[in-house]
Amino acid sequence: MRPDLLERLARANAERARQALLRRVRNVECIDGRHLVIDRRRLLDFASNDYLGLAAHPAVCEALKKSAANWGVGATAAHLLGGHRDEHERLEHKLAEWTGRERALLFSTGYMANLGVLGALLGDGDICVQDRFNHASLIDGARLSGAELKRYPHNDVEGATRQLRARADKPALLVSEGVFSMDGDRAPLRELNDLCRDEAVTLMIDDAHGIGVFGKRGAGSVSESKLNQRDVPILMATLGKAVGVGGAFVAGGAALIDGLIQNARSYIYTTAMPTPLAAAISSSIELIRGDDGMRARLHANIARFREGALERGIHLLPSDSPIQPVMLGTSERALAVSQHLFDAGFHVPAIRPPTVPAGRARLRVTLSAAHTWPDIDRLIAALVNVAAREPAMV
Repeated sequence: MRPDLLERLARANAERARQALLRRVRNVECIDGRHLVIDRRRLLDFASNDYLGLAAHPAVCEALKKSAANWGVGATAAHLLGGHRDEHERLEHKLAEWTGRERALLFSTGYMANLGVLGALLGDGDICVQDRFNHASLIDGARLSGAELKRYPHNDVEGATRQLRARADKPALLVSEGVFSMDGDRAPLRELNDLCRDEAVTLMIDDAHGIGVFGKRGAGSVSESKLNQRDVPILMATLGKAVGVGGAFVAGGAALIDGLIQNARSYIYTTAMPTPLAAAISSSIELIRGDDGMRARLHANIARFREGALERGIHLLPSDSPIQPVMLGTSERALAVSQHLFDAGFHVPAIRPPTVPAGRARLRVTLSAAHTWPDIDRLIAALVNVAAREPAMV
């Protein structure tokens, strides 16, 4: 008898529940600055990727409303079929100039950008070498491309070297995140660049969590590492984190962008980003480039949290980014601590396998320029209080 696919899915979900791995969608009923309301409880939000607090900035909201009045709320077509508007064109030029690249291309999401780039560049017989902690979209993009995917130990340049030299006769792409989304640490970008130069390999960096946070005028971790378009020919970043809006872009040389327009299926066969979002992104980028104070507040908040937590014995991973993982080990412990914090008025979801490796469940505390030091001190105090009941936190 043929197995039933829905029954198989239900059994898989039951097994996830048994292992404390079942994911749950929690409805946010209201947003009020750095607070949100879930289950009628007002919580301080330490889970948002709005690192600079720009998602509700008056200038960004006004740009969106003005564009919606002029263009409507939807692009109505794919970029190649009439959906590409002046707002998109201006934004692509601004993104290229901001990141020091010749051209830039907008995508509707970061996931679609990564699928599009890897699908356009790679094919059967090629090699894609990736950091083991790369985002799921990068892993999926390599697998869908038909290339051979090789994964090296996290931030291990020697491991990447071995993977590349084992297939020295094949066209190869090396891909890493600039700032890793779950551990919050940074890739050794200059060492990866040296490796790719020596091995004649193309380097791609996903700087989703670095753009707006690091670098001159917030141009990202690649910029901060003093790497240019020649060094990193393919730069991807999202626009829904520090930029506070949504969507993504790929930046690089004219040959790359022209090739993506012709071959990136996730660009060709989808409706363009809504025009008002492009206007809001453009406004947000102007704020980021023009106000170093936002980044200064963010990094002061990161230092405040790390110093306070480590002084009180809370186990953190090394990270100078807004992503500050509090390591807890088991999924059951992570869920319990997250619930204790919820009861105390904080939104800090548990992160569990398969998002992170088995035995490395955690809270993923994310900090914003919008947080105050009293907010951060209250969270540290709540973590210390929970640690008294969960000694594995310290």
